[in-house]
Amino acid sequence: MAMTDAVVTALSDQARAKVNLTLRVVGRRADGYHELESVVVFADCADALTLTPGEELGLTATGPRVEECGATADNLVLKAARLLGELVPGLKVGRFSLDKQLPIAAGIGGGSADAAAALRLLAKLNGLAFDDPRLMEAARRTGADVPVCVGSASCIMSGIGERLQKLPLPLLPVVMVNPRVGVATKDVFTALGLKNGELRAAGQVAPAWPQGDAPLADWIAALLAGVNDLEAPAKQVQPVVGEVLAVLAAADGSRLTRMSGSGATCFALFGSDAEAAAAARAISAAHPNWWVHAGSLS
Repeated sequence: MAMTDAVVTALSDQARAKVNLTLRVVGRRADGYHELESVVVFADCADALTLTPGEELGLTATGPRVEECGATADNLVLKAARLLGELVPGLKVGRFSLDKQLPIAAGIGGGSADAAAALRLLAKLNGLAFDDPRLMEAARRTGADVPVCVGSASCIMSGIGERLQKLPLPLLPVVMVNPRVGVATKDVFTALGLKNGELRAAGQVAPAWPQGDAPLADWIAALLAGVNDLEAPAKQVQPVVGEVLAVLAAADGSRLTRMSGSGATCFALFGSDAEAAAAARAISAAHPNWWVHAGSLS
């Protein structure tokens, strides 16, 4: 008995970075929340999260970005776990270990992805299905970007983040760049300046998306018709966003350049992995203090 009970198996998951390929701000509701419509994909760079089952809920954070995380008690991993515990009586928990690799306050949902990974690990530990409504309710209560990060699959996200519609995309070669300057989402929406109850995108027509097996060029052409409505206010809050976008746009082979989320991370899509890798090397050499990642979105 002691031998069997003493065996504790840790569970692990990846918290992939979220990238907004497009982001329209439809308006601001009477309750102050902003209605959005966004094509969301996920990158092949991630934080790593491990859960060791135990009696007490806890979190230990390490990694190159750990100093940017702030107080452990405020981490979204613990918030998500506690909220799920309120919905699932007798929830089994344990100690989380977070390897923080992604930039903070960067528009790529690092904290939200961590929280979503925590919910997936707790679901696995407790035998909950990933489509259990209590899991998604805990995700919604944790933060607007957490529901989309639970599935970490390409989709159209709308409302205040709670409505998700599948949108299969091909692998998109990408370079992601963050100038290592945090941008607070609240400041960007304040700069956008919408009043409660104000519509912004009434009458706009959503792009016609290609079929999933369409060539990469067709998808890039469709995405070019989109926008990120938060780019302009983000540049007001942190002008370096404009510099990052200009550097990416000037890279050889760059097909589309845009900011993700509320910034400051920006990305460029390329026609091939080789073009993306070459551009990332050049940008890293010219801007050694920036966070640069070459990979793919899906």
